[in-house]
Amino acid sequence: MSFEYEELPVFSEAIMPPVVRGTADLTEFAYQGHGYDSLIDRIGQSHGDVAARMYDTAIACQLAFRRAEGLNSQDEALERSQVFRVGGNTTRPDKPSRNAPLRLLALAGPGDLMVNTPLDFLTNTLDVRLDLLYLLPDRPLPPALPDHDVAFFALGEADAPTLQRLRRLFDSWPRPTLNNPKFLPALGRDTLARSLAGVAGICSPTAVAVTRTEVEAHLHTGRPILGFDPARGLYPCLIRPASSHAGIGLARMETRAELADYLRLSFERNFFITAFEDYRSPDGLYRKSRIAFIDRQPFLCHMAISQHWMVHYLNAGMTDCAEKRGQEARAMAEFDEGFARRHAAAFSELHQRLSFDYYSIDCAETRDGQLLVFEADTAAIIHLMDPPDMFPYKPPQMRRVFTAFDEMLRKRACVAGMAAQDVNDPAFRRSIPPPAALHLSSR
Repeated sequence: MSFEYEELPVFSEAIMPPVVRGTADLTEFAYQGHGYDSLIDRIGQSHGDVAARMYDTAIACQLAFRRAEGLNSQDEALERSQVFRVGGNTTRPDKPSRNAPLRLLALAGPGDLMVNTPLDFLTNTLDVRLDLLYLLPDRPLPPALPDHDVAFFALGEADAPTLQRLRRLFDSWPRPTLNNPKFLPALGRDTLARSLAGVAGICSPTAVAVTRTEVEAHLHTGRPILGFDPARGLYPCLIRPASSHAGIGLARMETRAELADYLRLSFERNFFITAFEDYRSPDGLYRKSRIAFIDRQPFLCHMAISQHWMVHYLNAGMTDCAEKRGQEARAMAEFDEGFARRHAAAFSELHQRLSFDYYSIDCAETRDGQLLVFEADTAAIIHLMDPPDMFPYKPPQMRRVFTAFDEMLRKRACVAGMAAQDVNDPAFRRSIPPPAALHLSSR
């Protein structure tokens, strides 16, 4: 279906979408040790709306590693409604209270939990009402949407037709907007690596997209993988399926024999191969940080410390080691004057290539002090789920993050005073180009 001349909806406070618990609420509940049955009980206790129940069930299934079942439930939910309102966790004692919450509309896409920016991890701590509008490839926008102060383009990835649609919507949306989708292609692992290659202060290991046929040709004939420096060679390298996230299918290859074994055990057709950079600290441990950029300001959201090169916070043993937690606490306390100042020029180079209002990177420091960028993303989870008795340094740090996000939303809501105007008023309609006021023009 073509959306070249898609009509923009009217905005109305009378629109009341189905209310869901949402990703953050259910993920935090699962993080506390509750299984699938408990998640389903929690969903059943919260609402009777069928669309909302199917939406939350889709999340519960994915949290329980029942992905196919979850995506089927999501399809059923989206058949009933394209718009949902996140009820969130309203019991937080530190949640600020205002008479009129800021109204945030997120434009999202169908798919698994890693497709969209998980905004409710941020907004559930704030005086923000979050509505989710799902863009479906075979369906136009609803004729009416909840009115809002800011629209956030939350898709973290998009195919070419969806990207074109997103760009037209972003350019024509009659409310203030955040996270221009035109920069999404720059997030690709291979694209980002190429754009950062040779930038002073940044280590960006070579990353190339390859087909199974190309890998097999390398294994059978010794043909080089295009894009890798012949002088360095291919090994050691990392390989992962092109569509994978969170380290699923990621492995380190030291030899052609290991790569051949990996390929025999995989049914995937497309991969990313990345040069491996040994980023061990002098003490032999690997340290990987997640840094959020909010309106270009950096915030350290976690630092995981592990003996293994593949570092994830959940498998790094942070809960088992007070010394590691102490190092993370010091890293957070010293971040502004330490890490952020050392890499300010590198951050500036990143912002030139990734001009999002909000995004994050997973990164480390090389042995010679460069910023080692593993990946950049708009859909990474920034959260405060760790138990405060074990991680007492995290609530103050994450409140800074949430406050910065809140300030960015409110600043954008005031741009040109648009939030105070009635987009449905004929006088306002005349202020945007007729007859394209209700149609998106190709740009």
